[in-house]
Amino acid sequence: MILAPYAIPFDRLVSYVCALLPAVNDTSKHQGLRNQLVLQLQEKGIADKAVLEAIRKIPRHLFLESGFENYAYQDKPFPIGAGQTISQPYTVAFQTQLLQVKRDHKILEIGTGSGYQSAILFAMGAKVYSIERQNELFKKTSVLLPKLGIRPKHLSFGDGYKGLPNHAPFDSIIVTAGAPIIPQPLMAQLKVGGRLVIPVGKDIQVMTLLVRKNETQFEKHEFGEFRFVPLLGDKT
Repeated sequence: MILAPYAIPFDRLVSYVCALLPAVNDTSKHQGLRNQLVLQLQEKGIADKAVLEAIRKIPRHLFLESGFENYAYQDKPFPIGAGQTISQPYTVAFQTQLLQVKRDHKILEIGTGSGYQSAILFAMGAKVYSIERQNELFKKTSVLLPKLGIRPKHLSFGDGYKGLPNHAPFDSIIVTAGAPIIPQPLMAQLKVGGRLVIPVGKDIQVMTLLVRKNETQFEKHEFGEFRFVPLLGDKT
């Protein structure tokens, strides 16, 4: 007996293909605008070539609501829901440059948000571990990133102040929300020689870099004022 091959109904096949096309095609859309954005960032002092190439590669418009697509490559923050924002590209590039990312670095991100910063780190070859406090954003990003071929090592819904002790230590840690203090658990989860980049303050934050020198000592550097949404704890 000859068995006929399994046939997918034509209407279901069309729906499946159409669902895939936007994610595939949109990754190359607006490449010219991304190139212009990279030039703007260079003029503002971003010099790390790996950071600039990641900005050039990652389609920021896919991390925004469709209504913001035409503005996605302006150097501005935009709302992403749940009272949160996607940082302006300069801020993303500035923080990432401070991390001094190397391929295969194990990086903890506090505040997954839209997933754009995770995508930049992934494009640079980092092993990304990320925590999001807002369940709405966590669910959305958990679906979006795999569709774009971006696969962090670990995404979780939880309290960023606590970090991920079960996955520590990390080569570096980046915090993408304003913290009134530097959380001690994050400092403890950093490798010796590792770098913690965090905006510290309430209404206005000072971009702060801690470099772990040994088990008990950290070297502190400050890089001017920025504005972030507040870092929240106690997940709900």
